[in-house]
Amino acid sequence: MTRSHILLLGVDGFYLPILEAEPLCGPALMSLAQEGTRVDMRMPVPTLSGPGWATILTGVPAEQHGVTNNQLFGNRLVMFPDLLSRAFYADQTTVTFAAAGWSPLVDPASTGPVIHERREQQLAGLHYVISREGEQRGYTVTDAEITDYADFALRQDVAVDVGFVYFCGTDEAAHLFGTEGPEYRRAITRIDTHVARILARVEERAARGEPWLVAAVTDHGHRPEGGHGGGSDRETASFVLARGYGRPNPDWPARIEPHELAGLLLAERA
Repeated sequence: MTRSHILLLGVDGFYLPILEAEPLCGPALMSLAQEGTRVDMRMPVPTLSGPGWATILTGVPAEQHGVTNNQLFGNRLVMFPDLLSRAFYADQTTVTFAAAGWSPLVDPASTGPVIHERREQQLAGLHYVISREGEQRGYTVTDAEITDYADFALRQDVAVDVGFVYFCGTDEAAHLFGTEGPEYRRAITRIDTHVARILARVEERAARGEPWLVAAVTDHGHRPEGGHGGGSDRETASFVLARGYGRPNPDWPARIEPHELAGLLLAERA
């Protein structure tokens, strides 16, 4: 049996109930929700991107990986391989890909990164990492660039086995404008356009006989006025939307802890 390819889409600061109330602003993401498996999560406090993504990607809680802030100071990430690294260590023919515009996730020059550099595998063509600087250039531009790289990776003859693609335009819009106005909805629509492009490539590969599992997840929600870090229902709200292409949807519990997602995704490779 052919092993499933896994693609995790990270959408930072995405408060899903807004999309569910106005599905026309994000039809590609809604397709994952309506045609896939929906799982609810609650992110632990502090609801910040650093600890949130570290927990989701490493599969261990903050008490273990040591990330408690967005600077990632004092982390123990070297001891806890990320989703992509774990897939490679389980099978050293695995090709992995990561693309993000927030440097602590992927840039070895940062105080992280959460995604291990694995330079030897990069040199061997088994691990590809794209890092862009969204904090300086803005995420409208950076998310579009990240999509270009993901699209390119998905068009290659050698398929990505396990990938992570990160978008931050929703978080940026929420911090600047809050979540109740048109700016946040436009950010959702921009990211949804990127997701639709990626899903089209996945569908092409699935039509050629490759089974794929695509999952979308967020690291935290936002208060209506914008902002996060606390323990309110809106700040801790998270989810997983997982859909199979050329394979069944995953049979997962209706609710999981954030540190459980990486293990569930890896189990779908079998």
